[in-house]
Amino acid sequence: MRLLTTVPVLLAASFLTANFAAGQSVDAFFGVGTARAPSNGVPIDTFGDGTLYTPPSLGGTFLKFGGTVMLTPHFGAGVEASLKPTQSDYAGLKYKPTFYDFNAVWHPFTTVHRVVPELQAGIGGANLKFYYTQQYCDQFTGCSSSNSFLESSNHFQTHFSAGIRFYVTDSIYIRPQVDAHWVHNFFQFGSDWVPEYGASVGYTFGRR
Repeated sequence: MRLLTTVPVLLAASFLTANFAAGQSVDAFFGVGTARAPSNGVPIDTFGDGTLYTPPSLGGTFLKFGGTVMLTPHFGAGVEASLKPTQSDYAGLKYKPTFYDFNAVWHPFTTVHRVVPELQAGIGGANLKFYYTQQYCDQFTGCSSSNSFLESSNHFQTHFSAGIRFYVTDSIYIRPQVDAHWVHNFFQFGSDWVPEYGASVGYTFGRR
């Protein structure tokens, strides 16, 4: 998956960049949360056999990871991704959503060493991968199942977030965060706006 190779490369480049510029800091984070969107309520005849399935709402547990380079004490750039670690039901199929974005980062003030508000805005994409799970049985091997990738749907998105870093040490922080994804033509669900709520644990390199 291209996302899983792109993000580590960008993070590695961020670490290298920080080593050559005085005054910069770099951090990496990992967290958990949830993203929400209602069902579009439109029944789908997924298999063309007359059986109608109602699409689900978006929810469940999401994992979040990424990193940030602060070019000055107040301004920087970051990259992050949020994804469901497991497949969920979608109108007779299974699916896995992923949101990824590239952001400008602003720390409005840094006068309180242990508390750092953080605002982000950027662009990226949303990806939905669909899978078909089939079970079959015979008298020789019993029952087994297969899970096959069918197709994916990609959408442009804009991203906004607000959070606060609470530093428990000079380098380790906990950050509760609220995100808003606006996903273009997100017809698989009932809203183009996808709010996300979560918290991350991060480590800052080069913080003064």
